[in-house]
Amino acid sequence: MGVRLRPVTTEFLAAAPLRIVVTQRLGSPREALFRELTDDAATWPSWFREVSRACYTGPPPYGVGAGRSVSLMGGVRFVESVQVWDAPERFVYRVEEANFAGPHAWMEEWLLTEGEGGGTTLRFTMAIEAHAAVELPMRATRPLVEQSIRRAMRKLDARASR
Repeated sequence: MGVRLRPVTTEFLAAAPLRIVVTQRLGSPREALFRELTDDAATWPSWFREVSRACYTGPPPYGVGAGRSVSLMGGVRFVESVQVWDAPERFVYRVEEANFAGPHAWMEEWLLTEGEGGGTTLRFTMAIEAHAAVELPMRATRPLVEQSIRRAMRKLDARASR
């Protein structure tokens, strides 16, 4: 595919030089949201506009160690591996390879906690260590990235509440 990234552990989520964290209160129960996040990666384009294609790379059942292939609008592609699958609370994956140079390490986490009075608080963390040519534009476009993630969370909530 291209560039192999440095393997990192979940401690990287707190220590990465660039972190984008978005928290949103959603109406759906976390069990339903977790299923939407994890059961079928191919559904991601239906709720995350910037994702053009996603799939697991091996047969079910999926869990820790499962591979994923993800393509974004504009031609960016990643190969990922699931690091944490703690239903219905936490889903973490690490980018193993990218089709462009610049990122050195990349990990993302979806953390789901029960909201008071029902619903779920969903926190998404994107943790990146990259060459300045990648990191600086990501910092500059942070508000757009956060807006995109919030929109995806709302669409994920709508799917989970069906």
